[in-house]
Amino acid sequence: MTYTMVWIENIINGLIPLLRQAGVPEEQLPMAALACVYGAAVLLAVLLIVLLLKISRSAPPVDQPSGEAGVASEDATAEPEPEPEPEPEPEPEPEPEPEPEPEPEPEPEPVNLLARFRAGVAKTRSSFMGRVDALLSAGRKVDADLFEELEEILITADLGIQTTRVLMSALEKRCRDTGLNDAQQLREALMAEMTALLIVPPKLDLPKADGPFVIMMIGVNGVGKTTTIGKLARQFTQQKLKVVLGAGDTFRAAAAEQLTAWGERAGVDVIRHTEGADPSAVAFDAARAAVARKADVLILDTAGRLHTKVNLMAELKKMRRVLDREIVAAPHLTLLVLDATTGQNALIQARQFHEAVGIDGIALTKLDGTAKGGIVVAIACELGLPVFYVGVGEGADDLQTFHPADFVAALFDKTD
Repeated sequence: MTYTMVWIENIINGLIPLLRQAGVPEEQLPMAALACVYGAAVLLAVLLIVLLLKISRSAPPVDQPSGEAGVASEDATAEPEPEPEPEPEPEPEPEPEPEPEPEPEPEPEPVNLLARFRAGVAKTRSSFMGRVDALLSAGRKVDADLFEELEEILITADLGIQTTRVLMSALEKRCRDTGLNDAQQLREALMAEMTALLIVPPKLDLPKADGPFVIMMIGVNGVGKTTTIGKLARQFTQQKLKVVLGAGDTFRAAAAEQLTAWGERAGVDVIRHTEGADPSAVAFDAARAAVARKADVLILDTAGRLHTKVNLMAELKKMRRVLDREIVAAPHLTLLVLDATTGQNALIQARQFHEAVGIDGIALTKLDGTAKGGIVVAIACELGLPVFYVGVGEGADDLQTFHPADFVAALFDKTD
């Protein structure tokens, strides 16, 4: 033991100068030398263990004792047991007869246009006619108080003061002339007077013999103008008409891309320029393309603009001049797209657009999402403009041609 300690101490003393040269601090030299000796010893022990494991694995296997060998020999000489006879295979079961395929259920018939339109004005009907029917309940006497309450209902249904006065004057005249004194008769009279105020839109001259029919779409941002153009294109193509779209909204980001997507769905050509290009240049190229491709219809989109912006209104006038120069009397129809949910504000927009550039009619969107459907009557009464199309849903087929009689019938319907 003493010899071993002396030997380790000599090794440590020999390592100290080497560690000093390696830059180890003086106070840490003994500890560092001892760590080196300890590390070397551990490494040596690991190598020894690895060497022993290799030797044990390479040793030949030990022979089995003679007793076990005898038993194995006896097992080898024993006669093999006879193999069991195979069991007979079971007869295959007869395959069950296939069940008859159920007859396909008949596809539900598509909802007709009148039913879809009726569903689209459900909110207006519920709000407006619910109050009217409650007022004109059976047995209610027709008098000044009833007329006053009816007038309030009509104003709050967004018919506006002017339109309401026209309707009330007509109803009062009927009462004087016919002696109308029954609430149910007053309801029927109101229905007739509202129908009389609405304007039947003229039938479009499609296809024209002397060139494409040009429709210019105008309106403020966010009313659904581009979507309405896409739905119109789909309707015209279903009528076997060739359609070209002009992406005249070069101001709004991605407006041309949105119109192009609608054009692809409808399978129609879209004429477009880069963002920020001159809208009149787009109108020019679209008109030329529509003529060259013998299109039946050209629908031109325009940038959304406020009706109070004089310079933007001037731009619309310039586009109209360009179209008229390329195609006789174009545009043949200028449609103002209005959002029905804005109520009386839509009427203000229509009045100012009409005064600034002149419009031929209205495309009223989002009628299914509002209880302010009375604006349809106000537009016809106060501006003398027909509503050509109404949007009563998100689907491509939910933009419908406006029929005044159907609108009033749906509004006064009692089948809910």
